[in-house]
Amino acid sequence: MRNWLILAAALLAPALSLAGPVDLNSADAATLARELDGIGLARAKAIVEYREKNGKFRSADELLNVKGIGPQVLQQNKGNLQVREPAK
Repeated sequence: MRNWLILAAALLAPALSLAGPVDLNSADAATLARELDGIGLARAKAIVEYREKNGKFRSADELLNVKGIGPQVLQQNKGNLQVREPAK
């Protein structure tokens, strides 16, 4: 049993380390829902709709303008959010 746990941890470690900050300006709803705490598919779709209606996010704090997202959800995800400018 112990060997199995070690093997499972070794196999999962690279996948876990690949998860990085989520770019609010490019992530789709499925990615947002999968990668962010407290964000289900409905909230993730609301984030994408907000972005489409209002333009790119200028900061992660702008998430507070999205219906259903409050300070606690923002704080939970602050370290996993990124707002990148589009490539020129």
